[in-house]
Amino acid sequence: MIISQNRIISLANNLRRRGKLIVFTNGVFDILHYGHVDYLTKAKRMGDVLMVGLNKDSSVRKFKGQDRPIQNEKDRARILDALKPVDYVVLFSENTPENLIKLIKPDILVKGADYKISEIVGAEFVKSYGGVVKRIKLIKGRSTTGIIKKSTN
Repeated sequence: MIISQNRIISLANNLRRRGKLIVFTNGVFDILHYGHVDYLTKAKRMGDVLMVGLNKDSSVRKFKGQDRPIQNEKDRARILDALKPVDYVVLFSENTPENLIKLIKPDILVKGADYKISEIVGAEFVKSYGGVVKRIKLIKGRSTTGIIKKSTN
């Protein structure tokens, strides 16, 4: 389900009251590939509910360049929402998901193993209330950037 930031606090609180373990991750998820599916599947296995923060187009352009994203935010959100492991998708326009993480207060914060724990946005906040930060090993050779490079050669 695609949900607004306005509804995310009450949703997260309701899930917690029902004893659900909330897992949060985020990303651009521009050209969806097997690496994304594997990553999201592994993240979902860590808890009961997987919430995915999705960068809005404006924030993607800030750090990926004016030619990105390839697919617009509505399409990327709909594609993510259709994946079995993903329970909720929430878009954010900030450069990082820090504010979203503070709203959700996930039990488990997940990022790829290409990040050090100290580099993961929101890690200190999540650990401050007893949450856990985990990293998932990424599948080598699977990336949107790699797909784009291959398609332009």
